[in-house]
Amino acid sequence: MKKSVLSMLVLFLIAPTFILHCNASDASEKPSVNAHGAILMDAKTGRVLWGKNEHEPLAMASTTKIMTAILTLESGRLDETVTVSRRAAAAPRMKMHLTPGERIRLGDLLLALMLESSNDAAVAIAEHLNGSVEEFCVAMTQKAREIGAMNTVYETPNGLDAGNHHSTAYDLALITRYALEVPGFIRLTNTPSAHFSSDKRSYSMGNKNRLLNEYVGANGVKTGFTNKAGHCFVGAAMRVIDGEEMQLIAVALASGWGDRGRNQKYADSKEILDYGFNHYEYETLLTALETAGSISILRSRTPIMEYLFAEGIYLPLNANEKGKTRIDITVPDNIKAPVRTGDVVGSASLYIGDEIYTEIPLLAAGCAARHDLKTSLEKVMNAFIMQFTEHPVDVILPEWEE
Repeated sequence: MKKSVLSMLVLFLIAPTFILHCNASDASEKPSVNAHGAILMDAKTGRVLWGKNEHEPLAMASTTKIMTAILTLESGRLDETVTVSRRAAAAPRMKMHLTPGERIRLGDLLLALMLESSNDAAVAIAEHLNGSVEEFCVAMTQKAREIGAMNTVYETPNGLDAGNHHSTAYDLALITRYALEVPGFIRLTNTPSAHFSSDKRSYSMGNKNRLLNEYVGANGVKTGFTNKAGHCFVGAAMRVIDGEEMQLIAVALASGWGDRGRNQKYADSKEILDYGFNHYEYETLLTALETAGSISILRSRTPIMEYLFAEGIYLPLNANEKGKTRIDITVPDNIKAPVRTGDVVGSASLYIGDEIYTEIPLLAAGCAARHDLKTSLEKVMNAFIMQFTEHPVDVILPEWEE
């Protein structure tokens, strides 16, 4: 095997405008937050830019409702009418005070769920969509697995503490990244207020997410509190950095309790988001189907063939990282024909510092037909036999060592 290293010395890409807001010393100053579990994730690429106990299982309170909203939106049933059960009406505060037998539009319950964190709305939604709270929670956990949130278990649709109900900061960031792409989700979480009616009364709802009014570019998503979880928050914001939209996700779990914790979850989230916007910008490190090198072909009239990067790599980097990225290419000394366009011939590994970030395949850029004694004999024999028959013949000789 041969291994070639392409040193990605990209310091020259750092424009003066970038140096104004991102420099090596600043990039080393990580967020200092009170939250026990926290994370900063770039929504566009999924790259984790910073974390604190991000994989530790923790109670997540009403940030649970992000998943409840995902399943509700994806159901396509927002105009259906929900009949409120006694169980839903009995849910504890926070609640919109639904009553048994009350009939209300599913889409309006979703507004109550995400604007004012109504626990009774969550139960009514769960029962309507899946027949029971328990079945809905199974669907929530299954959806989390599909998204890649492998350390999340839902036992309530509203986030109230129960059994093994838990998630992690990392999983919540993954779930939120997915949610931001669900049609209607960003519009829902950015709705400042809503007014609607059931068959019994009228409701007025106001969005309780302070980040929307306190942070430039904020566009979501959900607050939360229980005695076990403390004050929690999943926040999202989008800003234009050097001409490109950057959507970031911040998660803060267990930022504190009481009034101090209520304010601290926002302070933690702002500091996390500030760190991302102040220190990162996007860089294209590789372009999909760009030539990566060439490889020798044996048993072919095509002695050398180029190979290509199967995927592009586009990531947010800080100033420290820009001088520490490299691509290691691993391919064999040669390969034997036949070779088809798109065949995998090796791999390319992206390193940021000393840590590998991702690995992508290297693909053959073209075709190389086999041409050796075996294939030559097969051609001669096929041509000879065809003189004596009208039926197609394809003589294939066994392999042998030359």
